[in-house]
Amino acid sequence: MSSLVETITDNGRILAYVVRAGTRAERTTFVTGPDAPFQLGFIVYPKGGEVARHFHKPVERHLTSTSEAILVRSGACEVDFFDDARALIRTVALQAGDLVMTLAGGHGYRMTDDCVLLEIKQGPYPGLDEKERFA
Repeated sequence: MSSLVETITDNGRILAYVVRAGTRAERTTFVTGPDAPFQLGFIVYPKGGEVARHFHKPVERHLTSTSEAILVRSGACEVDFFDDARALIRTVALQAGDLVMTLAGGHGYRMTDDCVLLEIKQGPYPGLDEKERFA
């Protein structure tokens, strides 16, 4: 896999992954480990390959945090990553096609251009009360 996946960490704990638009994988490769609460990987098939028809069996999972993936569909923005003490760890500029997957810590986005973001996260969504905002 090309080295266009950035891991944002704080004291060895993974806060997020940033996958740049140009990232390519030659073979099926998972970015996250099998114990991550949200999985991210590249699934590579040759022409004519297929994913067999299937259902996902019910699996009971216990989650204590919300992970999310944000894909920049168009425009540009910056994302700030924070540790649990709300200290800024890093700021990353994003362009169309870039993806961020957050697993821990805090984060915030600033639009540097008109922007369309596609958000994917665990549900059901309980409303804004599940967020703790900070300055």
